[in-house]
Amino acid sequence: MPLYEHIYLARQDVTSQQVEALTETLKGIIEAHGGKVSKVEYWGVKSLAYRIRKNRKAHFTLMNIDAAPAALAEMERQMRINEDVLRFMTIRVEELEEGQSVMLQKRDRDDRDERGPGNDRGFGGGRGGDRDRGDRGSRGPSGRAPRPRSDDSFADEAHS
Repeated sequence: MPLYEHIYLARQDVTSQQVEALTETLKGIIEAHGGKVSKVEYWGVKSLAYRIRKNRKAHFTLMNIDAAPAALAEMERQMRINEDVLRFMTIRVEELEEGQSVMLQKRDRDDRDERGPGNDRGFGGGRGGDRDRGDRGSRGPSGRAPRPRSDDSFADEAHS
């Protein structure tokens, strides 16, 4: 059977328990048609790039599916009917990704960075003017890099 990665976006005003129930319903549709869902990842509520049906955020969920095209068509039909689903996308892949997806790896990395000992990301510290600039030198009192000046003595030698 073909392999698919399926992502759907649910409205932001539904609870995460409702999203999990919707995921279980979709998983049941796939399994009723002889398919199998090998992985389900809930990515959480994320901001959208643009408004979709008056929503600025949505619950994101990824499903790895091994099913016949008829099972996928039925699941997508049910998703079109459901008013809580804003968008969905199904992509056929050659093989399913094992382990965490890139989105979950990124979230784990971001969580570590925010609470780690070397948190110098510049949050709350203004524009970061007190950070070490390395070999670039100081910006000076105005906050701008000093402008190079023309050497007046060199200009006097050129005219004499």
